[in-house]
Amino acid sequence: MCRSGKGSSAAPAAERIYLIDIDYSGLSGRKTECLPGCGMCCLCQPEILPQERSYFRKSHPKAMVRNGSGGFSIALKKGRGSCVFLNNRKCDIYGNRPTFCRQYPFHFYAGDKVSAELDLSCRGAWTGKGTDSEAEARRIASESGDRMAKAFRESKAVYEEFYGICTDAGVMGDPGAIRADVSSGIERFADLISVAEILEAALGDDPITVSGIDFRGKTDWEELRAEAMEASLSSMSSEDPLSLPVYCAPDYGWNMFQASGNRVTRFILTDAGDLEEVDSLNPGTVRLGKPDEEGTRVLIDYIKVLNSRESFLGNVFYKMDDLGYEDPMENVYAGTLAASVADLIWRASMLDAFMGTGLGADGIREAIIFYDMDRLDAPTAGAFV
Repeated sequence: MCRSGKGSSAAPAAERIYLIDIDYSGLSGRKTECLPGCGMCCLCQPEILPQERSYFRKSHPKAMVRNGSGGFSIALKKGRGSCVFLNNRKCDIYGNRPTFCRQYPFHFYAGDKVSAELDLSCRGAWTGKGTDSEAEARRIASESGDRMAKAFRESKAVYEEFYGICTDAGVMGDPGAIRADVSSGIERFADLISVAEILEAALGDDPITVSGIDFRGKTDWEELRAEAMEASLSSMSSEDPLSLPVYCAPDYGWNMFQASGNRVTRFILTDAGDLEEVDSLNPGTVRLGKPDEEGTRVLIDYIKVLNSRESFLGNVFYKMDDLGYEDPMENVYAGTLAASVADLIWRASMLDAFMGTGLGADGIREAIIFYDMDRLDAPTAGAFV
């Protein structure tokens, strides 16, 4: 969970801010609105920027807590709940809320360029109503150009070093060509049997292409279920409530899931910051379901989002570094995307077991709402600004 050069006339989807390009193409055609009573964003502990500290020191000193980076963040109720300023699901300091509160659900990722991305765990990103997302992101960026320029200078240097190491190690690929290959076979990533075959092919030593995989339509279904379950449970195994994944349900209930032993327990995080146990299940009993036709369409649309995100590419680069630059970029990219889909489908299956959400269009949409915040929170070679 989150708690933790071209002018616009030359490139309509990008805008120059402080001599950097910002790519807004991922927001094109989307709208967002803030849904009264949701409060999901208020579970994301925001950093207090240096220029904001004087206000909080003067007006709300007890609401400032030290964070891991040596700066300050807003305190949470009982150290694990929502922001201390959220009462009756309304913000007590709305006009003076920190920059990162104003920015949500938009994320600006600095890699070898800066791109605007939309957090699809925000239910207001799914209604098709509200503010034009691209226009809103441009407004936010216009107020934060100095921070973005600094982050971009740092991330660009990291990326240049990364590309050099990959080239020397013989594992460098063409990200544009890799994405185009995935795009041409996008349906394969929405089919769990094909996902298993992609995961197997990605383990090879030679660079793969999706179009070059010999799909046989056969797999060890139980092995795939176990791998998907393991990936999902790893994010639910922390004893720290701040590290547990959160799912904001249609009734705006804040659901948290914790895996321990042979049980996954579902809690409701209350407005007061308490965790109330609701029910539990043995994850081994969760059947890995298959999305129906409408659910598959929603899934394919989400896979397209992942394939276009710079932060997803940054996560692939992080993994390549973690693996010691031994695996071709093509393989790590395809494997990471396939593993993400398997994780998402297992979460959809778990939600269905707990709450009867199904694996149709609504069920897959709910699983994305559950999953996307964690996907955006994955470690990357660059940084979110």
